[in-house]
Amino acid sequence: MTHPPLALDRDGVCDYLAEVWPEAAGSFADGLVELEPGFARFVRRTGPADVRPGGTVSGPTLMHAVDEGGYALVLGHLGPAALAVTSHLSMDFLRRPTTGDLVVDVELLKLGRTQVPMAARVFVDDPGTPPVAVATIVYSRALVAGEG
Repeated sequence: MTHPPLALDRDGVCDYLAEVWPEAAGSFADGLVELEPGFARFVRRTGPADVRPGGTVSGPTLMHAVDEGGYALVLGHLGPAALAVTSHLSMDFLRRPTTGDLVVDVELLKLGRTQVPMAARVFVDDPGTPPVAVATIVYSRALVAGEG
C-alpha cells in the first residue's frame, strides 16, 4: 500500500509537541523510535506503577501506549494538528503481557479528510515475538476554516 508522504518527520513531531504539549513531549521524544509514511514504532517503557499484582502490565498502560503511537503517526501525516483527537480505540488482549518495554507498531489504514483509522500491534520487548495485543484506533481531525 502506498502512503502519502509525511508532513513532519520524527524530530518535527517531537519539536511540535514540545511547543504545544510540553508536559507530554518527553514521552514522545523518548518513545517515538521510528516514523515513516504509513508506519510508526513507539516504545513505552514500563515501571512498577504499570504492573498489576502477578507481574502483568495493566491494560490501561497498553492502551495508553497505542494511543501515543497513533497520535505520533497522525501528527507525522497531518502536521501541526493539535486538534486531532482519539475517537475510537478497541483492543484485543491476546496473551498476558509480562513486564518489559512495550513496542507498539502502528500502521495507517487510511488518511481520510476527517477520520484517520489505524491498526496497532503491541509486543513486549521484541517485535519478532507474537503480539500481546492488537488494536484499532481512529483519530478525528478538526477541520480548519477553509478546508474542504
